[in-house]
Amino acid sequence: MLKRKIYDELLMWKQKSNGQTALLIDGARRVGKSYIAELFARQEYKSHIIIDFGNAPQDILDLFVHESSDLDLFFAKLGVFYSTLLHKRESLIVFDEVQQFPRARQLIKYLVADGRYDYLETGSLIRLKKNTENIIIPSEEEHIEMFPMDFEEFLWAMDDEATIPLIRKCFESRIPLGQSLHRKIMNDFRQYVLVGGMPQSVLAYIDGKNFEASDTAKRRILRLYRDDVSKFAAGYEEKVYAVFDGIPAQLSKKEKKYKLSSINKNARYRSYEDSFIWLNEAMVVNACFNSTDPNVGLALSADHATQKCYMADTGLLVTHTFMDRAFTDNELYKAILFDQLDINEGMIMENIVAQMLRRNGHKLYFYSRNDSENRENHMEIDFLITENKKIAPIEVKSGGYRSHSSLDKFRKKFSHKIGASYILYPKDVMVKDGIWHLPLYMAMFL
Repeated sequence: MLKRKIYDELLMWKQKSNGQTALLIDGARRVGKSYIAELFARQEYKSHIIIDFGNAPQDILDLFVHESSDLDLFFAKLGVFYSTLLHKRESLIVFDEVQQFPRARQLIKYLVADGRYDYLETGSLIRLKKNTENIIIPSEEEHIEMFPMDFEEFLWAMDDEATIPLIRKCFESRIPLGQSLHRKIMNDFRQYVLVGGMPQSVLAYIDGKNFEASDTAKRRILRLYRDDVSKFAAGYEEKVYAVFDGIPAQLSKKEKKYKLSSINKNARYRSYEDSFIWLNEAMVVNACFNSTDPNVGLALSADHATQKCYMADTGLLVTHTFMDRAFTDNELYKAILFDQLDINEGMIMENIVAQMLRRNGHKLYFYSRNDSENRENHMEIDFLITENKKIAPIEVKSGGYRSHSSLDKFRKKFSHKIGASYILYPKDVMVKDGIWHLPLYMAMFL
């Protein structure tokens, strides 16, 4: 059984809501929504019913359409169909993959008002216009996002609950861990980067630390994503495929901004905008926008036409990069495990930082400015976050980097707006030139 942090959030909702709201878990396919919903239902309620709208029989769909006006009869038929006795205030009804049947989601308003039972929904592409048109989104619905397993959850799966509390203590005190301990943690972190945080991949790996089994699981997930594109992006699916397939090549470039000219020299953002939105709404990618005038409100100056497109799970990126070749041809496994990433492969570490920042609640922004006439105005900052009402610039570096000229220029230009500055790299904690140098795995605390 995989331990997930979101379980505690579900417990908090149950206690705080006390039946006054339903909870919708939004997340990418195969991120573990159905598993955690079933586990929560089984462990926290006297009885439960799980309705999988991805595979619900017509009798159940008809029940929602024709019988929902009489809730006494509705619940009676539901209980009989699933052979489950429902108990007032002690039963949970789960609407799994509710985006497949928006009518059920609209009914939440009346089910919550009835007050007999608790309701948990899970969904993918839940915000997509296609899945919300012609229904009224219930105000009684709370939302929570579910992400791939983070580094701590991965270590829990490896029976290690001691490492992260120690890392957190060193982060908060800004003290080094020491060479031997840091080396051990970086080794674990590299395994996490390769395997990723999709539960099926993690389960495949921990059974004998088998990278090939993990890779096979990730290939299945990537194929599922492609199937979803054909199903839910009908009419512009070829453009979604093109953007998705181009992610590894775009991230391998120095600046990593997504250039549509690589797809078609005449391509314009306007014609591909829906494709980027689809991938972002599906939580398959983490979009990172250029904040052209950095301030505490980074979104105020976000240029959505200039973006970097990270994979939401770095393990999937590793497999996606070599999807058309056999596992044995994927040199990234060797390069990451033995700390031999070249400059282009540095995209992997930048992607995992994006994933960790997003998991920690940050929307993703970067800073990019080109000025061929004045090099002092030319700079690229990988990520910008806000801390204590100040901007915190973040650069992701390989172990052997020699300079951070863009960061120096950025700090000088925006000195009155900047708080702490960070470089995330494969080495231990240190402060140099007024910049905090932190191990990559500490991105989870920023």
